[in-house]
Amino acid sequence: MAPTQKERKTRTPRSALHDVVTREYTIHLHKRVHDLSFKKKAPKAIKSIVDFAQKSMGVNDVRISPGLNQAVWARGIRSPPRRIRVRLERKRNDDEGAKEKLYVLASVVEGVTSFKGLQTVVVEGDE
Repeated sequence: MAPTQKERKTRTPRSALHDVVTREYTIHLHKRVHDLSFKKKAPKAIKSIVDFAQKSMGVNDVRISPGLNQAVWARGIRSPPRRIRVRLERKRNDDEGAKEKLYVLASVVEGVTSFKGLQTVVVEGDE
């Protein structure tokens, strides 16, 4: 029997402290741009990074850093990197007329030579 309206649990609001988080992910771009024409690969890679960030962080406002854009476009439009290590930072939006209270800043993690055995990492504090 389905619970009535009074029996259902109400969701408690979460504090903003839990909303702000930074994680590092490895995104497999090759499977997302495979079987595309050459002139569409790097733009599709950027769009797939935005889609990944929206799904994993639960925020529609995703901003790509210039460093991440340069890393994707470094080898041209035809051959974006097969994998890329990305730091996704969910931050508070302090703009006056903002539609959403949070946004995600996506930046590249420098110095990754091998992707073997890398897992998703929650970054603590500011680095």
